[in-house]
Amino acid sequence: MSPRPPGQAGDYQVAEQSFTVSEAAGATLGTRILPVMVRYPESGQSGPAPARGPASAGKFPLVVFAPGFLQCGAVYSDLLTQWASAGYVVAVLNFPNTNCYTKNPYESDLINQPRDVSAVIGRLEELSEQAKGPLAGLIDASRVAVAGHSDGGDTVAAMAAMSCCRYPGLRAAIVLAGAEWPAFTGRWFSAATPPMLFVQGNADTINPPAASLQLYQADSTGIRYYLNLYGAQHLPPYEGDQVPEPTVAQVTIDFLDQYLAGSGDETSEMNSAGNVPGVAHLVGGGVQP
Repeated sequence: MSPRPPGQAGDYQVAEQSFTVSEAAGATLGTRILPVMVRYPESGQSGPAPARGPASAGKFPLVVFAPGFLQCGAVYSDLLTQWASAGYVVAVLNFPNTNCYTKNPYESDLINQPRDVSAVIGRLEELSEQAKGPLAGLIDASRVAVAGHSDGGDTVAAMAAMSCCRYPGLRAAIVLAGAEWPAFTGRWFSAATPPMLFVQGNADTINPPAASLQLYQADSTGIRYYLNLYGAQHLPPYEGDQVPEPTVAQVTIDFLDQYLAGSGDETSEMNSAGNVPGVAHLVGGGVQP
C-alpha cells in the first residue's frame, strides 16, 4: 500500500463505535474488561466533504490511546477527534483498575496496562479483517502507534522502549507527561525504538518535567522529539481545546503523518507548529529543550 497523503484535522468526518474487549489475563488477574471507544474517518452526507475522499478509498493507520490515572477516555475527546479527522483510526480504552469510575483504584496495576493496550490492538485488527462491520477493512495493521497521558504515557513508553513490554512492529509512540514507571522489570532503551514524541508542560507538578526529560535523554536508539509547553500543567494541554492544546494537536498530527502514515517529510511543519513564542518549543535528536 502506498503511503496516504499527509492529513490535517478536519479532512474527514468522524464516526464513533464503542465495544468491549475481554482479555484473559491468567489465573492471578482473571478476565480484564476493557471498554473501548473508536473514532474513525468516514464520508458522511452532512457537514463539509472530506478533502481526501471517503474511508473506503484505503486503509488508515491505527493509534491506540492510554488514559492517565483516574482518567477516562472521554476527557481526551477533542484531541482524539482531531487525530481521527486527519485520517487515523483512533481507539481509547478505559483501564479496569485505574479509570475514572473505579471505586477502589490501585495505581500499581499500571504494570498490567501494556498488555491491555496490546489486547485492544489485536482485537481492532481482528475487527478490520472481518468481512462486515463498521471497522471492516479500515485498519492498516502495518501502521500501528500508541499514545498516552501520564500513567498512560508510562504505559506506552514501556511498550516502545522497555524490555519487559515491547510491542513488536510499533511505528511511533507519543508520550504526554510520561515517566519511567519504576515497577516495570527489565531495561529501558536496550534496543532500537520507534520514533517517539515526548510532550511536557514545564509547570506540571504531578509528572514534573524531569520525568519526561529522563525518557527523552535516555532515548539514544531512535528518532525522538521533545515538545516543551510553557506554563502548562498536567491536564489542560491534553484535555479540552484551550491553549496550548491546539499546538499539541497540530504537532502530534504532523508527527503521525511523517512517522506513522509515512506521508513524506513533515519536519518543517512540526517545527513551525511546535515553536510558538510564549507557548511551546520543539527540539529533537537529543537537543536540550
